[in-house]
Amino acid sequence: MAQEPRIDVALTALKEGQAEPTKAELAEIANSISPGIWFTSALSGERAGRDADVTWELTGSPYKGQTATGQAAVYYANPKFGLRKPFLFADGFNYGPSDLPGLFAYFSTAADGGPGLFDQLLSQGYDIVLVGFNERHTHIQANAEVVIAAILRAIAERKGDERLTVGGVSMGGIITRYALAKLESATVDHETGTYLSFDSPHNGAWIPLVLQQMAYFFEDYTPAGPDGVKQADLIRSPAAQQLLWAWVENAKYSGPVATSSDLRKEFLADLARVGNFPQIPRKLGVSNGRRDGAGLPLPAGEVAFDWQALIASATARFQPNKGEEQRIGGMHLGLAVRRSTTSDVPALDAVPGGTLDSFGKVADALKAKISDDYRSGTFVPAVSAVALDFDPVKWDVDPAAAITDAALESGHLDSVKFDDANTEHSHVSRVLVDWIVEQLSY
Repeated sequence: MAQEPRIDVALTALKEGQAEPTKAELAEIANSISPGIWFTSALSGERAGRDADVTWELTGSPYKGQTATGQAAVYYANPKFGLRKPFLFADGFNYGPSDLPGLFAYFSTAADGGPGLFDQLLSQGYDIVLVGFNERHTHIQANAEVVIAAILRAIAERKGDERLTVGGVSMGGIITRYALAKLESATVDHETGTYLSFDSPHNGAWIPLVLQQMAYFFEDYTPAGPDGVKQADLIRSPAAQQLLWAWVENAKYSGPVATSSDLRKEFLADLARVGNFPQIPRKLGVSNGRRDGAGLPLPAGEVAFDWQALIASATARFQPNKGEEQRIGGMHLGLAVRRSTTSDVPALDAVPGGTLDSFGKVADALKAKISDDYRSGTFVPAVSAVALDFDPVKWDVDPAAAITDAALESGHLDSVKFDDANTEHSHVSRVLVDWIVEQLSY
């Protein structure tokens, strides 16, 4: 019987008369699990040998009493002429402050070693304005105020009347989408001619539910990282709650998972309130996934890794395809046990899209063995990255199917490009770089 997507967790507590783990055993487990935050993935390349010409300090208008801050690193096409053709590009999903030099280096080299996106845009006269955030993990609406500050600053400093290009990578594409739409709803002219999203999860992203649970579960038994950050701090962050289609609040949670966070419900309502997408600029988007329905070779329901220690264990399965009470794995430490099943949750690990080595990251943190073929699953399904027209809560779409011309024509973006393979999320491939450069040359 069809039902809303949900998770159910069977809990086993200590039984009377059974001994809890000793302090020495707990210490041994704590020392064996890598400390620090899980699921982060830095975008950085070899330093490009060029510093920003100017840095802007940015402060957004308050959102719910919170004032987000950030910086913009400006790289002029020709420093003698200043800002003439602004290309504003926002950083994406991660924890802590942006690394703008690393972001510039990453997008300045394509995967094949040839000229990257920024190199080619600079040669065409675009001035690169990278927008970063001091807290990438905070509310999307708060960081959108930082983007608005950058847009207004670019308009004020621009020489001439060349319209802006505004967009971002990953969540940066969502932040800029909301910022532009909010300005339009307030009848503020953002003077933007083109919007660009780079593998941005317009309808939501995916991190396997069992891996989210493990982050919560094991952080209670392991020390924080050097900066005081714990394993689940990214997963519990406002940004993750707003970005992920399916989310759990702790390792014990049983209940609905689709847009289960109030923060995601609120963000989707705010998006709808400002028009969902900006209407004035031409809207472009690229996906790191394939269009033809060819996904990843990850068998639904199969064990990805199985870790066994003296007093602890963890088993992660690839997400089964819907069904009722399908096993996704479990974990235990001492005599505390969690065994989880899902119902009506699609097998998103293997659908076409931009990938994240989420299984590999957790296995490495636990020092568990995992096949190289099983390290990465889908993070941003292609149907989400190209903003097809479907319900971002119900996900009334087949994310594993080939994407038709008709589906693209009824979607929210004016023109899109898919990668030739399902590549790592935010991967700068030649096919995507060349397409973006071609589109922006019109």
